[in-house]
Amino acid sequence: MSDTTPAVSMRNITKRFGPVVANDHVNLELYHGEILALLGENGSGKTTLMNMLSGIYFPDEGEIFVNGRPVTIASPRDSFRLGIGMIHQHFKLVDVLTAAENIALGTEGRLDLKATARKIREICDLYGFEVDPKQKIYDMSVSQKQTVEIIKVLYRGAEILILDEPTAVLTPQEADKLFNVLRNMRDAGKAILIITHKMHEVEELSDRVAVLRKGRYIGQMKTAETSAQEMTNMMVGHPVELNIERPDPVHPRPRVQVRDLTVRNEEGIVKLDHVSFTANAGEILGIAGIAGSGQKELLEAIAGLQPCESGSIAYLEDDGKEEELIGKDPLKIQDMGVSLSFVPEDRLGMGLVGNMDLTRNMMLRSFRRGKSLFLDRVFPKKVAENVVHDLEVSTPSLSTPVRRLSGGNVQKVLVGREITSAPTVLLTAYAVRGLDINSSYTIYDLVNRQKEAGVAVIYVGEDLDVLLALSDRILVLCGGKVSGIVPGRGADKREIGLMMTRTGGADNA
Repeated sequence: MSDTTPAVSMRNITKRFGPVVANDHVNLELYHGEILALLGENGSGKTTLMNMLSGIYFPDEGEIFVNGRPVTIASPRDSFRLGIGMIHQHFKLVDVLTAAENIALGTEGRLDLKATARKIREICDLYGFEVDPKQKIYDMSVSQKQTVEIIKVLYRGAEILILDEPTAVLTPQEADKLFNVLRNMRDAGKAILIITHKMHEVEELSDRVAVLRKGRYIGQMKTAETSAQEMTNMMVGHPVELNIERPDPVHPRPRVQVRDLTVRNEEGIVKLDHVSFTANAGEILGIAGIAGSGQKELLEAIAGLQPCESGSIAYLEDDGKEEELIGKDPLKIQDMGVSLSFVPEDRLGMGLVGNMDLTRNMMLRSFRRGKSLFLDRVFPKKVAENVVHDLEVSTPSLSTPVRRLSGGNVQKVLVGREITSAPTVLLTAYAVRGLDINSSYTIYDLVNRQKEAGVAVIYVGEDLDVLLALSDRILVLCGGKVSGIVPGRGADKREIGLMMTRTGGADNA
């Protein structure tokens, strides 16, 4: 470490939300010239703790020191003035403005875009960024947008940077570039804290690891002196098996046949461009691609939620009979006897009703079971009880509105409900996004069980290591086109990363 005085010292920080103690007398130190990984399960208090550094929350108890001085952070403006910058997972950029305009937005003084562009180039040259100050945000890739977010806080003078899940939507090549930049910033004396669930990234990037569990500080260690297994056990509090099982496909046979599918969005932009593939019963077909490559539209088209311009989506019965799904809404698809479950990317927007409790959200799947004017409430209550028990959903009761649950617990409720419906086709979009490592492995196990039961699983994921370990085949999308389909076993992560950024790749399989 380059300095014995911590860049940030948080002492006995406590934050309560009613009866819930989110942070319980937490102590944490971050030094200049280091990269610290903050680890913990969902609900362990990581984001709450960082939100107190960024001025979104104010601690109920405890003290915060910046460069050895006691400080009060009552607003994001206070955080900026102290040289603290947080880069959130969901970018806060104005699409119609240029990179320079976004970076200068909100700064004091007269707007001078030429001077802003010069300063941006100086920052890029110093740390190894690549960005065009004149480029519009809507023309940028995800990694370019993230670069703008990082430069934005550096432009404001940040010496302490907090990054929340910085590689969630990056290709391996883009993640490598980001890591090199972060190392350059560390070597220049910046204090950097990352929140991530990807243990291989923690091992590759961080100098030190700090662990929270259920709102409490458990301890810290040097990354070079520990292992992914030890860190995971420390987070969870007991040994966790980190191997993703991949049983062989169970009597694979075609279940969903997509032929020459083209889809446009509401603005008339082509999101899927003549896409063709087969999803087999008894296997997991992984879908890889950078954000916005057509994954969302593909799953929604199969589920009957997305109008299609041309092509065919056929559901194949065990006897080979084909049923065309295009032109039919979800209820008509269900009435045809097609048992299809969809876990959408937007949990509360499409998957669940935030103001409804767990039992009523389960009822959304079974309300047609009633044989009279009265709805069947016994079955959905039993489903809710099983989901809470099997997936270890943290909730005060079954009558708690799902919007009051953490993001990870909301995801468990949604996945559990869809799997309980005994589908023959399971569509999942980022099923473990926001989940801690223990919960993620629970979901992987559930998905594998569906495969073993003969379900055709289409799994959209953002972690290539997981896709390679879980999938039997991986379809790669780039700009709405199929770059190729590769086998899950033996596929090269770097080659898939290249396929995610260009069309044409491995032969379809």
